Amino acid sequence: MYPPARRTLDLLELLADAPDGLGLSAIAARLGLAKSVVHRLLAGLAERGFARQDPATQHYALTLKLAALGFRHLSATRIEEVCQPVLDRLAADSGELARLAVVDGGHMTWVAKAQGALAGLRYDADAGRDVILHATAVGKTWLASLPEETALALVARTGFATMAGLGPRAARTLGAVRQHLRETRKRGCGEAVEEGEPGVAAIAAAVRASPGPAAPVVATVSIAGPLARMNAARRAALRPPLLAAADDLTAVWPVRARHARAAAVAGASADVETADAQ
Repeated sequence: MYPPARRTLDLLELLADAPDGLGLSAIAARLGLAKSVVHRLLAGLAERGFARQDPATQHYALTLKLAALGFRHLSATRIEEVCQPVLDRLAADSGELARLAVVDGGHMTWVAKAQGALAGLRYDADAGRDVILHATAVGKTWLASLPEETALALVARTGFATMAGLGPRAARTLGAVRQHLRETRKRGCGEAVEEGEPGVAAIAAAVRASPGPAAPVVATVSIAGPLARMNAARRAALRPPLLAAADDLTAVWPVRARHARAAAVAGASADVETADAQ
């Protein structure tokens, strides 16, 4: 059985990668659904303002409402407000692209960035996409913090589904991923050279829920740029400012998890007003 909610989410993901829209037949074919079903889903999205139909082409496309909801959620977490100054400084110090990716369940998503290369050859990328865990410095940094079998299970479930567009050095077997993770632990930071994309190299460091090596990794911060500049010597030279940025982000994440969730909701409302004054 294909739950209706899943159909709607699959439709949203499809349209998110089609800014010019898609016709009803094309959507139905890609989702493997009857056109009548797709039409009902689209009508529901259009009614709520999430999708629109172009009267000239008859193509369906997303409106900006979904993006607005995403920005509202991101603003509520205060991630961008708290972390952007650190990314801006790292980008300026490195002269490359600095990015933040957050852990969300069994996935990671890019949420913020700052560009330090102001002229000439530079690398840029979109935020808001899921991280390919086994082929990126940020993904390997998080995976290396997990028990090895847990990390490999995550890659087996999601990592090898789409290899198109990855770089020539991306791992293509779990054995290769295992070796990459062991190298990451030994090095103390993640590294990807022509793995996520051809011609691009990146390094990444862990942002933790609290200071200390035993705290769980909640995000990763990275520096990425053209391989022509990001050679082995330069990657090594950029590790100290990268690790310093990761420590800074750990120290404020985000505002120490909202002051430890408002001091555990003010001591569980002072232990329910000391058990209602007993």
